[in-house]
Amino acid sequence: MADEKKTDLPEKGAVLQRDRETYAIAPDTPAGIVPPEILRKIADVAEKYNAAAIKITSAQRMVIVGLKEEDIDNAWKDLGMSPGAAIGLCVRSVKICPGTAFCKRAVSDSLSLGMALHEAYHGMSLPAKFKMGASGCPNCCAESWVKDIGFIGFKDGFKVVVGGEAGRKPRIGTELTYAASMDDAMKVTQDIIDFYKANGKPKERLGELIERIGFTEFSKGVLK
Repeated sequence: MADEKKTDLPEKGAVLQRDRETYAIAPDTPAGIVPPEILRKIADVAEKYNAAAIKITSAQRMVIVGLKEEDIDNAWKDLGMSPGAAIGLCVRSVKICPGTAFCKRAVSDSLSLGMALHEAYHGMSLPAKFKMGASGCPNCCAESWVKDIGFIGFKDGFKVVVGGEAGRKPRIGTELTYAASMDDAMKVTQDIIDFYKANGKPKERLGELIERIGFTEFSKGVLK
């Protein structure tokens, strides 16, 4: 049957839905911060193409659910937005808490760090899917402990944890180092990603790589 041949359409930023007929698209909304004009545009597109729903996801994206395949290209054209990296072996949308920009409990500027990470790495191809979180205080609202790389804010910098994972086999990250500035945080991120690119096996998450070679060996390779 024709519907059995349908699958995700990553080149169109579209994910096949449960009905095996319709698709969902996820515009890129870094940190889930969306100005009113973008909210209106997403609503207009959902209404124009008779979407089933607009779903706010745990990755801080808004997904337009239930589009027909023939409407996907026009929906993206009307949105005028880039797709969020919702599928594939790549860096997914960075999860970012409000930080000192908005939250009364925050002690570090996780929003600026998270946006810089998103700008530098979002959508980058890697051996497996790769998630990051930037939290502005130890309350860890961006779930940094269960990300491949997580940042946890303190008054004088960020604790850096690695190898975390949620999903079917939850794994709490391991503390790697401390980044005293945003520049330090960006540098250690690049060092981790470079090491992962060079040593990770296909579809091997960072935590699995660390488990395979040992944390000591990983630390030596990353903290040069």
